[in-house]
Amino acid sequence: MNMKIAFVGKGGSGKTTLSSLFIRHLAAAGAPVVAIDADINQHLGPALGLDEAEAAALPAMGDRLRLIKDHLRGGNPRIASAETMIKTTPPGEGSRLVRVREPNAIYDACARPVELDGGAVRLMVTGPFTDADLGVACYHSKTGAVELFLNHLVDGPDEYVVVDMTAGSDSFASGMFTRFDMTFLVAEPTRKGVSVYRQYKEYARDFDVTLKVVGNKVQAQDDVDFLRKEVGDDLLVTVGHSDWVRAMEKGRPPRFGLLEETNAAALHRLRNAADATYALRDWERYTRQMAHFHLKNAESWGNERTGADLAAQIDPGFVLGEGVATPA
Repeated sequence: MNMKIAFVGKGGSGKTTLSSLFIRHLAAAGAPVVAIDADINQHLGPALGLDEAEAAALPAMGDRLRLIKDHLRGGNPRIASAETMIKTTPPGEGSRLVRVREPNAIYDACARPVELDGGAVRLMVTGPFTDADLGVACYHSKTGAVELFLNHLVDGPDEYVVVDMTAGSDSFASGMFTRFDMTFLVAEPTRKGVSVYRQYKEYARDFDVTLKVVGNKVQAQDDVDFLRKEVGDDLLVTVGHSDWVRAMEKGRPPRFGLLEETNAAALHRLRNAADATYALRDWERYTRQMAHFHLKNAESWGNERTGADLAAQIDPGFVLGEGVATPA
């Protein structure tokens, strides 16, 4: 199966820990994985075993936005320059599409291999966020690099792209939340955890987003009952304390095969749920949603910022498709 999977949740929910476990689970099964850290806090590298110096040395996608734009626009005549390409610019005839397993200029510049039990994954990061980034333009440019990559991605069979995201409003404004086959929302059994779920569910409702809740830090049946009552059938699985995770957080992870059986089973269920969404893939809807959010962003700020009519970047005869671009 070929899957784009997002992990979302509020800070402290355990989202990054769970996404790193899921990435390890896929790697241990021999699946090709591109892992992307698009969270403000940038903790995925350390969660995958990198030390502080290694994590700090990862090349930031946000700092290489020009290269990413130039590569992706390729020979698309509708995109006059990198300056007129914004984070929602969709691909069209002549654009360069990216694939999980290929060598390309974006991977050369932005991805680094991380060795895990059973295999290696490609890790890409938006780059650390500073106080200045929380102003609109810079912050958007960093997550915008991820969005452009996802907009031009055609993932093939048995490939996975796993993105560690915040559950913030930025992904709703841009449409990035519609770029995934499966979104796992990590929620603690608290009122705050459930309110993040409700907000995400509300935004996602009109866009056919497949959303499942992973209950984390669950200690007793009462916690499970609380989550089940609040989120209903969206609760896919719950995860409790893990000695393996505790050792990993101390920088001394045992072999991944020694992860507790219940937690290994939970990861297996996550993969099965993600794989099941493959049958629901609708490339025309996916392409249509890209155009929808691009027009919205063009009208609200993009046309003014670039001095161009960005609606003209939409190629009406183009549908993103598996393996190759296919005409509508």
